[in-house]
Amino acid sequence: MPFFDLLLLDAIALTADPARPQIRGSAIGIRDGRITWLDAQPPAQYTATRTLRLPGHFVTPGFVNVHTHSILTMVRGVAADLGFAPSYTPGIPKGTRVNPSQARALARLGALEALLFGSTVIGDNFVHADVGTDAMVELGMRLCPSWRIHDVDFARVAHGDWHHEAAIGRKTLDAGLALHARWQDHPRVRVNLAAHAVDTCSDGFLREVAAASSAHGLTVSTHLGQSQVEVDRVRERSGRTSTEVLADVGLLNERLMGGHCIYVTEADAQKMAAAGAHAVHIPKCNATSGRLAPTPMLQRAGVNMALATDTQHGDMVELMRWALVTARVQEGRVDDSWQPHHVFHMATMGGAKALGMAGEIGSLEVGKAADLVVFDANRPHLRPHVNPLGNLVHTGQGRDVRMVVVAGDILVEDGLPTRVDMDAVCAEAEAATRELWGDEGKRYWERVQG
Repeated sequence: MPFFDLLLLDAIALTADPARPQIRGSAIGIRDGRITWLDAQPPAQYTATRTLRLPGHFVTPGFVNVHTHSILTMVRGVAADLGFAPSYTPGIPKGTRVNPSQARALARLGALEALLFGSTVIGDNFVHADVGTDAMVELGMRLCPSWRIHDVDFARVAHGDWHHEAAIGRKTLDAGLALHARWQDHPRVRVNLAAHAVDTCSDGFLREVAAASSAHGLTVSTHLGQSQVEVDRVRERSGRTSTEVLADVGLLNERLMGGHCIYVTEADAQKMAAAGAHAVHIPKCNATSGRLAPTPMLQRAGVNMALATDTQHGDMVELMRWALVTARVQEGRVDDSWQPHHVFHMATMGGAKALGMAGEIGSLEVGKAADLVVFDANRPHLRPHVNPLGNLVHTGQGRDVRMVVVAGDILVEDGLPTRVDMDAVCAEAEAATRELWGDEGKRYWERVQG
């Protein structure tokens, strides 16, 4: 007789498995952290420690949010109106000013937000990745963290000066490898190397990152074609595109995740597809800065695309909507190339593939890890259930999440975290941000008030 630690009944399962994309009135059985039963009915006989009946709810795989900077919650409500990445913008706090205590508070806030909205995996990179990872692990989610790795002096970049120093590169890469050594045996932490961008990493340093990635089998996350400044700087330095530089230094392969991909050519896209590299689509950050990544072109080239929130708020449901709409705007029509299932794939299996974890997560299938999200779809904006996936993508919100499960552990129940005090996390992050802004905050307010 089958035994389940947790049995979910009567929900509509949106599986992200093309062989069986939807199961109405589903039965999802979980044992020892894995999905051991998935069908329209439970077994004829079974026992379960806990059974939940969820009529009118949707159950999806956990979202795989591959590119975030949780500590940059410190510029929430500001970064979206700068028109450029915070690291390049003078007049606001920089990561170089964040101390370990502040980093811990801000990292927990960003990760908790993502978890409450249904992200069971986040790929997070920034300064103080050591204490940030410690803080985020407390939430129970899967993490793919990294230090921000670069050899440029960021204190000078905001003023237009790209000055590369070998000592900076050695320090940041060593920190990334130390993070890997510390967490390599943890079941829910898989460290990446985050080479910031081709303009902030010299060619020689990128070769060092490539060698480290190859030696340890580590995924490399980077900002690729993020800005015109990057394009101009790299062209001036090397006479090539960022993608061409990545190919020359040995980084353009199946372990590379390129974030943004706004300024990539068709030739770049063909190179990425041939190498098995992944594009990380960040549609809301791109659009709020007035730019669109050429995702239809990337799709036609055959590039795998993942989805990520970056410095915007962590609602992957809203991100799917932005990804769908911005692609259709570029195409100037609605057709079979861009439908809800395409962006749902990006948010689930596309991200799992980019992280090298597609055999473990990204879809609801028997044998995979029990990472899943339960949405309350009884609310008016998600009724009627003619096309549940269409409802989720077009009208759903992260705030509709009622439960989040990772490896069979319930981390969010009734919309609240089970392992941390949400109010305390918010209060600590608020205090840390006020410290960081200080006098700079006063000057910022004077500017925006005119």
